[in-house]
Amino acid sequence: MTKPKVKVLKSATSEEGKAESDALHALVMKSLDDDQAQDIVSIPLAGKSNIADHMVIAEGRSTRQVAGIAQKLAERVKQAGGTVRVEGLANADWVLIDAGDVIVHLFRPEVRSFYNLERMWAVDEEGEAPEVVEA
Repeated sequence: MTKPKVKVLKSATSEEGKAESDALHALVMKSLDDDQAQDIVSIPLAGKSNIADHMVIAEGRSTRQVAGIAQKLAERVKQAGGTVRVEGLANADWVLIDAGDVIVHLFRPEVRSFYNLERMWAVDEEGEAPEVVEA
C-alpha cells in the first residue's frame, strides 16, 4: 500500500490547494484514529482564520500516549512529503503540531479541560458557531 503524498501549501485558496489541505487533514485524522487518540474534534478554520484550514484537538490517556501519538503523526506527515513543527513534546501535557494547513493540539485530559480550546473557537466573528466535526 502506498502512502498518500501531501504537498503542504501556505494557502489553500485554489482548488489544488484545497485538495491538498483536505488530504493532509484526512491523513491527520486517520493517524489519530489509528493511534487511539480520544475525543477527536476537528474545527474547520478556512475563511475564519489565516493560520490554518483545520484545527484538530484530541487527547491521550497519559503523557506517554500523547508523546507517542505526536511522534507518529509528525513522522507520517513527513513521510507524506509535508513539513511539521512540534512544540511541547518534552512534557507531553499539551503538544502542538503545526503541519501547515492543519494544526493539531494533543492534550492529557486534565490539561484539555483546563484550557478548553473548543470553547474559544465556539463562536466566530459573525456570532455564529463554526461547524465542529467530531470523529
